[in-house]
Amino acid sequence: MENITPPYLKPGDTIGIVAPARFVTRDEMQPAIRFLTAQGFMVKTSPHLFSQHHQFAGTDEERAEDLMEMIEDKSVRAILCARGGYGTVRILDLLNLRKLQLNPKWIIGYSDITVLHSIISSWYGLETLHATMPINYTSDISGNESINNLVKALTGQNLNYRIPHHSFNQFGSATGLLAGGNLSILNSLIGTDADFAAQDRILFIEDLDEYLYHIDRMMMHLKRSGKLKAITGLVVGSFSDMRDNKTPFGSDAYEIIYSVMKDYNIPVCYGFPAGHVEPNNSLIIGRKVDLIVNEEGAELNFSGATNQGVLENHEE
Repeated sequence: MENITPPYLKPGDTIGIVAPARFVTRDEMQPAIRFLTAQGFMVKTSPHLFSQHHQFAGTDEERAEDLMEMIEDKSVRAILCARGGYGTVRILDLLNLRKLQLNPKWIIGYSDITVLHSIISSWYGLETLHATMPINYTSDISGNESINNLVKALTGQNLNYRIPHHSFNQFGSATGLLAGGNLSILNSLIGTDADFAAQDRILFIEDLDEYLYHIDRMMMHLKRSGKLKAITGLVVGSFSDMRDNKTPFGSDAYEIIYSVMKDYNIPVCYGFPAGHVEPNNSLIIGRKVDLIVNEEGAELNFSGATNQGVLENHEE
């Protein structure tokens, strides 16, 4: 079954900015606000966006209130998460995501926002955007591929990617709904009510600043939990700033993933430019995609929206 595509944006629409995890400052958000405004969008910041409670952007209750306010606000057409870090999972029990299902709008972010991608796609059948966040905007963002890519996705332009050949690639083709995000977050959700659906999915994974033996442990978890047996293809994004122990693990992140995936007869693409890297290409979680991997490289092609949602009081 196709997931619901939230309405695409047009000039004049409002994008809300919330911080469901780590705190942010006004200065950190200004480049994004200036850019989105220059693109013709209205920008609305949540009441507690610049609050701080220890490492979080306000208390759990405040962060949940902010996200629910944006979900319920009929003037807001997309919700852009300010940054990741940690904390999104702490507010899940305080959210009523059924209201998002009834009034679809884009949820945008990556890293810790994988929590929202997972539960929204699996339980509520809505597409979301794994894409760059305001914390990544700089004072000079002219020509920034990640940000331009996000605008392209939000306004309904085609997303099709061609990736150069990688020696670990496993050839083949597959079709399925796209799932995934940050590997550490995905692993933490397995067996919970926010677990990601894997059956007949093409899975995307990326990670940052993890010990190599942790990557191996998480790949073993995906294997032992049956997730890898269920997927039809795998897209491996950036694994940045990996760490090692004094006694080396003996393999880098891609070698670890390859050692597990070589036993599965599915297409696998390595080196996809998304995650904690530039460019961080936008990915529509929950959208039907075709993955083609051959001698020339890999292609990830997104289908057009077939089940477009309608926002209340949204004039076309």
